[in-house]
Amino acid sequence: MHLRTLALALLAQGVAAQQMIRFGCSQLVIERLDPLVSPGLNPSPHVHQIVGGNSFNSSMDPADHDLVADSTCTSCTFSEDFSNYWTAVMYFRARNGTYKRVPQFANVGLRAVGGITVYYIPPYDGKTTVTAFKPGFRMLVGDAELRKAEGMQRQLCHRCYTTADNAGGAGVSGGAPCTGDDTQSLPAQPCEGGIRTTITFPTCWDGKNLDSPDHKSHVAYPREGSFESVGTCPENYPVKLPQLMYEVMWDTTPFNDPELWPEDGSQPFVWSTGDKNGYSQHGDYIFGWKGDALQRALDARCNNAVCSQLRTQTSEEAMRCTKPQAAVEDVDGWLENIPGRETSE
Repeated sequence: MHLRTLALALLAQGVAAQQMIRFGCSQLVIERLDPLVSPGLNPSPHVHQIVGGNSFNSSMDPADHDLVADSTCTSCTFSEDFSNYWTAVMYFRARNGTYKRVPQFANVGLRAVGGITVYYIPPYDGKTTVTAFKPGFRMLVGDAELRKAEGMQRQLCHRCYTTADNAGGAGVSGGAPCTGDDTQSLPAQPCEGGIRTTITFPTCWDGKNLDSPDHKSHVAYPREGSFESVGTCPENYPVKLPQLMYEVMWDTTPFNDPELWPEDGSQPFVWSTGDKNGYSQHGDYIFGWKGDALQRALDARCNNAVCSQLRTQTSEEAMRCTKPQAAVEDVDGWLENIPGRETSE
């Protein structure tokens, strides 16, 4: 896609292209590890897809784990970003009850093997500054055990691309994330261009704690308004953070044949948590940028993956950064059960 077309597409989605860092992170590994919620447990309860620095492991104790020093590569565009980003994985359930992992595809304008599109966005007014995350910072959005809309965190949603040629861009399925026809639940109908998950993190920090027992209580969303409108942070969360957002593009197109769907017409996709409704998708984050690189980039209001303040690597270099499973098991074949789950819920 030409740069001008890309810029127009992003603007049509409600994102000011000149005020955001947007880049791709290829797949690092797909496995059952979760150092945030289940530290030290191998395997953890459900499958995740992980991107970022290759020092990712089951524990990652902030007292002795340094993502920058311990990583030898990153699967992300910016070579100074050794953070880890991860989400649940989508599976297709066939009529015979077996499961197949749904692959991911690169977002518009990017080259990657699956993975996540990552955004760091400063306030849209073009002047308000934000504070970059600190070493050791980590947080979580969503709840792997959630099975209903009630209690679902803000700005976590799914978009059904209704035509094959508009996946990731503006058009029939355009608009800002989590607006229009976007749904908290998984789409009920076949999506000709695939499904996008958007996960948007809180932008207000208490300024003291790098983490909290639930990995959520040290951060908050604006008290009023929104991040986009430079909304006011709650009193106990005075520090404005950049808007961290994930987009995950799921290639559901191989499974769009109605003959493959359940005979009752219900949608056939299931999260690796065992959730067939869609409410349990979640995003985990452990900060791992080198030095003050992220703060410099935010202050400069860098444009997408082009930033004079940051070192970049080629897409090929990023795609070569992978690691073998530590929790070794088949996550890709036709499976009798989703790894770690006996049934879908």
